[in-house]
Parts: sequence; structure tokens; C-alpha cells
Amino acid sequence: MNKIVFVNRYYRPDHSATAQLLTDLAEHLAARGQSICVVCSRQSYENPNQELAPRERIANVDIHRIWTTRFGRSGLVGRSLDYCSFYVSCFLHLLFLVRPGDVLVTKTDPPMISVIGAAVAKLKRAELVNWLQDLFPEVAKALHISIIPAPIYSLCRRLRNRSLRVARTNVVLGELMAERVNENTAQPDKTSIIPNWVIQSDIRPIENESNPLRREWGLDGKFVVGYSGNLGRVHEFKSILDAMLMLKNDASVCFVFIGGGAQLAPVKDFVATHHLSNVLFKPYQPVETLSCSLSVADVHLVSLQPELEGLVVPSKFYGIVAVGRPIIFVGSSSGELARLISTHHCGTTIKPGDSESLARYILSLKEAPEQQREISANSRRLGATIFTRLNSINAWELVLAARSNPSIATET
Repeated sequence: MNKIVFVNRYYRPDHSATAQLLTDLAEHLAARGQSICVVCSRQSYENPNQELAPRERIANVDIHRIWTTRFGRSGLVGRSLDYCSFYVSCFLHLLFLVRPGDVLVTKTDPPMISVIGAAVAKLKRAELVNWLQDLFPEVAKALHISIIPAPIYSLCRRLRNRSLRVARTNVVLGELMAERVNENTAQPDKTSIIPNWVIQSDIRPIENESNPLRREWGLDGKFVVGYSGNLGRVHEFKSILDAMLMLKNDASVCFVFIGGGAQLAPVKDFVATHHLSNVLFKPYQPVETLSCSLSVADVHLVSLQPELEGLVVPSKFYGIVAVGRPIIFVGSSSGELARLISTHHCGTTIKPGDSESLARYILSLKEAPEQQREISANSRRLGATIFTRLNSINAWELVLAARSNPSIATET
């Protein structure tokens, strides 16, 4: 029996978005009788020193955790060394693991792993599927990461494009990302759009008065503006921080940040420097309490630097619509999320730098509970009809089944 081999740096029990999505899909496929292997690292997203077991079988998924260096995510040089060690270990491990006819699914952590996947797929006569959470090296260029000289950038892009062209399918998260991939491959028939989803299939809105976390965190009676998930380099925070400063004297408004990431420390420093008393920080919450933690907020913030449009789709969006909360997107008005928010009337888009409009919108929602409920219903409807776990999982099953049935087509 041929197997499906997934490659991603993080997997269960890690709580990062890519790890949770991969775990959900892998375990679903394994439960359907498919032979599933996962190749990942032995460390966790937040703790590079964590030592996970090299081999483990959980929920009928065979997990192969390979050796890598352990510098972590705090420095770009150390992170690059972690990437390089993963590439080498992964290539050698896949040579022994992958067999002819297997399907090799590479995600995008670490970046460029599709290049390794393409080489292994060719050598082992396997089929390659790329699951693109972002597009590298374009992300690095947009973030002005200076350690990548122009010739290296061009080489990385050519190698990446080749790995996309030789793949059977390239799975992307949205229409703008599909356009970017098609520009690079000139093979739109190989592009399939499958949005990410919320891991907890029974996630639902929790009313404020019934939410134990609001009581536990001292949020009763507050209008809560939430940010849940990774505070990464791709996200725009200056507008949010300035709006927080404008609302610092409004005791009825509280900002709650749940999660971690590269920009968590600078955000905490800003709060401490400006003595903001209406800001609360919480770590990533267990998947089992996702309904409660996402429902803590009356309105959610999502941000993305405009240069990253088409390269990244913030995955926190899917959880927000699942619990039916209004969304304030700080980013490009022509971006992927801005289009969805406008079309489905589930929030608003704020131009980066327009902190005054952000603060005014927060206050307007606080003072208009009927409007808030209407927007929440629109958001919940979007999450319950379009961005569902079932829709995405079914689409993945079609993509993976196409290896044995070429007549199954994917859509762009």
C-alpha cells in the first residue's frame, strides 16, 4: 500500500498553526485507513530545547522526528542554521522512507523544503504535492531581510519555481496566492485553492456571560478587543499600538493578546513604556478551550503588512469567523481578507497608519451592540458555510486521491 508522507518542521504536540493543521489532516486520513507518515523536527515552535521522541505512533500516524540544530526563532542566523540542518536531515531520511508511488506533501516550514521534496520525488519516483502556507523567498524580500543577497534570492526563486512546476499539485490558501503561483509556474491547472480551517471541529461562539475565561481573566463588563495567534514579522502592529495609546484612559475597553511570536516582546515593551493598564497578555490556549478563548473578544484584530498580500494569508481569520466575531483587518484594502470582509459584511479594513480610524471603529462597535450582533452573525455565517473544516478536508481528499485517478481535477 502506498503511503502519504508529510513534511513540516512542527507536528503534534506542538501548538503552532502549521502543526495543528497538519495533525488534523494527517489523523483524519489515517482514520480513513490511509497509511500516513510525518517527518518533522524534535523541537517545538516556542521551545527549541524541547526534546520530543525520535519515533512515535499517535492516532495511527507514524511520526519521524529528525535531528536539527536548536538555535530557535529569536535570531535570523540561528534560524537559518536550524533550517539548513533540517534540509540535510530531511533529505537523508526521506531517501530511506519514501517508496515509488508514494505521495510526498511538503509544507513551507522551513522555507524551500519543496526543493528537497522535488529532488526526493524524482529520485524515488514518488509524487509531489506542495502545501503552500506562504511564498519564500518573496516573503523574505518583502520583510527586507538583508542576509539574502540578490544572486541568492534569484537562485532560491528559480529552485522554488522548479519545485512548483514538477509537482502534481500546488495547494494555496487564497486567490491572490494562486495568482502569484500561476505567474511563477505558468501552470494554473496545477494550482488548487484550499483554505486553512479551525482545528476544533465543534468550535462555537460562547456568550460573554457564559464564558469562564472572561470571569477568570477579569473581563466581565469590558469591551474586549482581541488578537489571537502568532505575533509575527509579517503582521502590522504600529497602527494597533497607537490606537491602544489613544484608548488608554477608557477603562471600559480592554485589549487581550493571546499567543506569542517575534513581535510579542516589542508589544509588551510598548505597553510597559506607556503604562497601558488596559492590556492583557495570555499564552497560547489549549485546543480544547478554543471556543472560549476566541469568544473572549467582542471584536478581533487581524493585521498584515500590505507588501505581504498574496504571499501570506493570516490563519487566525478562520477561527474568528468560526466563533462569529467582527473582524478589524489592518492591511491593504485590496487584499485577500479585505475582499472577504467587504463581501460578507463581517467587519472593516483599516489602512495601516490610520490609528484614529481604528480607535473610532472600536468605540463605534462598543456603543452599537445591535450593529455588533449583526456583524457577528455575518461572520458566523461565513465560518459555517464557506470556511469549514469539512469543506477543506474534503478538498484535500480529492487532491490526494487524484494520484490514483487522473480524472479528478482541482480548481483554481
